[in-house]
Amino acid sequence: MNKFLIVIFVIFYSCKSQEPVISNKPIAYRQSKTINYNQKEIEIIVDKPASDVVDVLMVFHGTVLSDSNLGEAANTTLDSFKALLDSTTMMIVSVVYPQEKILLGDNVQLCESALLWLKYNASSELGIKINKIFLAGHSQGAYVATRLNTMHQTNGVIANAPGPLNLVYRCKLEEDGKIKSGVECTKLRQEYGSTTDNPDAYFQRSLMNFTNGFKSDILFVQGLDDSPIQLYSWPAFKQEVLNCTNCSKRQFVEVPQKGHGSLFQDPNAQKEFNLFLKSH
Repeated sequence: MNKFLIVIFVIFYSCKSQEPVISNKPIAYRQSKTINYNQKEIEIIVDKPASDVVDVLMVFHGTVLSDSNLGEAANTTLDSFKALLDSTTMMIVSVVYPQEKILLGDNVQLCESALLWLKYNASSELGIKINKIFLAGHSQGAYVATRLNTMHQTNGVIANAPGPLNLVYRCKLEEDGKIKSGVECTKLRQEYGSTTDNPDAYFQRSLMNFTNGFKSDILFVQGLDDSPIQLYSWPAFKQEVLNCTNCSKRQFVEVPQKGHGSLFQDPNAQKEFNLFLKSH
């Protein structure tokens, strides 16, 4: 081979080695996203693993005093549930649902839109394949997840310390000055009057009113050292759920000596959480 051809050969392979390498390897990311379903907009936070074929855990945060704190609450809830998972390949979607300017319970409609977006639009919009969908929530987030389970089928639901269970009881305590007034009951009172004047309006928004028609299996976790308000109504709520004749399977894990965050504090509750996901 003459010197001219050798030079051309070296230049060709030298340039070829400089070409960018394009990889189709799936990437992991966390990002906020505003979604729209049925003309309802809501913000979500997507935590995606390095896989384009995923099971999804959609999570709902608890009560916040100001909507300015929603992003922080949604991220904290995402991190808390992510830390419970045995699996590192599950995608988590945290719903940033509002509370400050609406009546308690009205945000369920927006959360429903988030769930329907996940079921019907998320795959195409995110460029992934979704297999199973689970719902999970803490406190008011568990209230939301439980109510959604009466509306749409998923692969399973986990509810930690769901509430408010009984708004008639809770708001009556506030009206009588036995506990400090809260934003939720104050708004309901402005809309409906007192619990004495209009108890049905309060009961209709209580979780005690949503103990039938669960479309998917559900795991309830409740700390037995929770607040007196929660524990006052818990036995009645549990019994109503157990009495349900048109529900999928219901499972209860009651945690001694743990409070409102028992799922995140108790190893046995965390074990049951992961067993529930794996078995469904």
